[in-house]
Amino acid sequence: MDDRVRGDVAAGALLARVRRLLANRTPRTVPDGDRRRAAVLLPLYVRDGALHVLCTQRTEDLPHHKGQVAFPGGGRDPGDADLLATALREAEEEVGIAPREVEVLGTLDDEATVGSRFIVTPVVGVIPCSYPFRPNPAEIVELLHVPIEPLLESNGFREETRERDGTAVRVLFLDHGPHVIWGLTARILKGFIELLRSEPGRPGG
Repeated sequence: MDDRVRGDVAAGALLARVRRLLANRTPRTVPDGDRRRAAVLLPLYVRDGALHVLCTQRTEDLPHHKGQVAFPGGGRDPGDADLLATALREAEEEVGIAPREVEVLGTLDDEATVGSRFIVTPVVGVIPCSYPFRPNPAEIVELLHVPIEPLLESNGFREETRERDGTAVRVLFLDHGPHVIWGLTARILKGFIELLRSEPGRPGG
């Protein structure tokens, strides 16, 4: 078995674990309060024989989370049937993923943003490999292909103390090449990795 075939087999096994874990859990939900509902899509796909998740670097022209690394997503619109529809609509608008080509596996725990005051529901889905992404230049500067397996094998996340409105807060960070994934996106990604680590017999456990 050559390395590429071995990688595809390992990626398929990891994806099967994602399906199994998401099918057998109830995600934590957060009440809206005075916050707006939003959703993001974690698009999973096999690339170069490994399972990846797509992130984006947002432009500096957007009203929220400008210049940050993020998952495709945004606030729920009145026309969205539910938060799944929000995640799929935003992913199509931002990076050209057709909703019909997403196999939705489930959702992760809700997360609350600090500055923009959103409650965000992360939706996990699978898209075909070698997908022809079409990033919207008005919203997206760059696409980031983040491999899952290295995150399972090592603890690359770190916390730093930052000041916000006179209060010290702990912020999560993850280095990815020249990019830094931090804040909400890092928390969602870490929660996803911890879910995968929760199954006995996992790699890197």
